[in-house]
Amino acid sequence: MRRVRPVAASIALALLANIVVLATAEAQQPARPLRPPSPGGLPVIPFMEGWYANEDGSVTVSFGYHNRNTEDVVVPMGENNRIEPGHLDGMQPEVYFTGRHPGVFGVTIPASMQDETIWWHIRTGNLEELKVPGERGSNAYELDRNPRPQGSVQPLIWFENGIKGSGPEGVVADDTKTVAVGTPLTLLVETEDPSVRDPSNPLFAKPLDTRVIWYKHQGPGEVSFAEHASTPFITTPARSTRGMIPAAPSRVAIPAGKGPARVMATFSEPGEYMIRARLDNWNSSDSDGLDQCCWSNAYQRVRVTR
Repeated sequence: MRRVRPVAASIALALLANIVVLATAEAQQPARPLRPPSPGGLPVIPFMEGWYANEDGSVTVSFGYHNRNTEDVVVPMGENNRIEPGHLDGMQPEVYFTGRHPGVFGVTIPASMQDETIWWHIRTGNLEELKVPGERGSNAYELDRNPRPQGSVQPLIWFENGIKGSGPEGVVADDTKTVAVGTPLTLLVETEDPSVRDPSNPLFAKPLDTRVIWYKHQGPGEVSFAEHASTPFITTPARSTRGMIPAAPSRVAIPAGKGPARVMATFSEPGEYMIRARLDNWNSSDSDGLDQCCWSNAYQRVRVTR
């Protein structure tokens, strides 16, 4: 990824500020960057993190969000949470966890639409609708999949017997799991970090562990995650990236960056759900979520019955 210079970053942020329409109530408040998060009442802010140019002429746009409230916010898909044009709709989250979350999903714009702009619209409660565009635009927003200075790249993640995926767009499981309310369901992803690092560097004397975190992405009820006997949860205090990206408790370490990760998921209500597994190699000093490197998403659909 091209690292944006401070001036370019300021311009990009200014453009984003012009694109995203802030809620009226929020706009009336004085700017206080260091004030603590609000317990509620603030809008979820959508972000276009950047875009990748693909070999087939298509463009993959990475989207994330910032929830400045201290509580999670739920916005069901539909009129208040949609991607336009509609045939690209469907991968955005319905639950927005507190904090800054980059690259939660990606949308690939086919080559036949390369001159068109897609829009993510989101309206929190009764606040004004916010929207952010996605397109092949300014070079300041162009991302790449090249190795970082110390060799980190996007790790690979896939489902059993499925194709491997990487990056924010990641991979979606071919099948839909079915389980009854209250019955634990085992979810499994396979992982591999193909990063090539200098073995003479003391930082890399041993292969680095990667990490998988599970999130509820879509669905009507609550989802609780419990550790699987084969991959216990990390029990050390969660470390956020630069204090901005919270780490969920449902996280496991992958020794040496290669192997399976499992979790037990239990659902409180019947309906259609989607679970997101995020694999990252942020133990390396050249890999960081706010630098737009290096993590990958995997999405599993689950149908929950009574």
